[in-house]
Amino acid sequence: MATNGTAHGKIGLALGGGAARGWAHIGVIRALQSVGIVPDIIAGTSIGAVVGGCFAAGHLDHLERFARELTVRRVFGYLDFNFAGTGLISGQKLCQRLEHDLGDRSIESLPIRFTSVATEIGTGHEVWLSRGPLVTAMRASYALPGIFRPVKIDNRWLFDGALVNPIPVTVCRALGARYVIAVNLNNDSCTRGTVMPHLDTFPHPPEADADLDLEEVPKGRGTAAMKRLLQRQFFGRDDSPGISTVMVEAFNIVQDRISRSRLAGDPPDAMISPRIGGIGLFDFHRADELIKAGEAAARREIEYLRHEIEARRNQRQLVPQPTW
Repeated sequence: MATNGTAHGKIGLALGGGAARGWAHIGVIRALQSVGIVPDIIAGTSIGAVVGGCFAAGHLDHLERFARELTVRRVFGYLDFNFAGTGLISGQKLCQRLEHDLGDRSIESLPIRFTSVATEIGTGHEVWLSRGPLVTAMRASYALPGIFRPVKIDNRWLFDGALVNPIPVTVCRALGARYVIAVNLNNDSCTRGTVMPHLDTFPHPPEADADLDLEEVPKGRGTAAMKRLLQRQFFGRDDSPGISTVMVEAFNIVQDRISRSRLAGDPPDAMISPRIGGIGLFDFHRADELIKAGEAAARREIEYLRHEIEARRNQRQLVPQPTW
């Protein structure tokens, strides 16, 4: 018997951002489904919006199959570099894949209430996308600044919602959820941070450090050589991080600090935190282990979740009777 909904309200599932680590959301949802815990409301940020939207649309199987089939080569094939725009990657190839699986589905037509979280450029407003094309709402939520091109919706330019609400517990509550399960993908990837004031003890950088060493340019001509160069610059090498690593890791630190602050102010009723700190934010090809980690994390909390949900289901509000 499904346990969605309680005596006092509905179950909300808040899926946080975390780039490739978001495949763990699939495992979490699978584990919850296996014991009949089905959310009535889903709010997703960034990759959480992608997984949550696909689940709400009944296409989680398609997304899981796509994720498990990814290899390093295929991941790089989806990166359509765009040096003339507002992001290194246009995101058109990913959009086409989502549209192929989801079509022109609107958020209003989904059987499960769904909201995607994005950030408005300029104002910093937190934007909740609860209607309109599902794929467009997903794209806006995962448009990582500097990496993916921002998305224009209703004359607003939007990008990654993790800048304002990395784990959207507040969205679930605003939509009527009384019991919120949150999934934090970055709990073990960032520490609380410390201060390292003795910078004079660190080795000094070389006086001159060119952005691109011409001797490192891959040999050969044409498209193949350029792809190798872009791959090296984007992903980095063993001895130095690439553009994506620098930007995403910086974004990850900011996201972690914002998450801690917002969760302290509005904590979820239950938190699921997959142990995936050793997996990189661009390791999309490691879906198998990420899904397993998400499932294992959810199963560690299953008994607590079932007990809490059942307890709330059985609660009955006592109404004082008049004494006269």
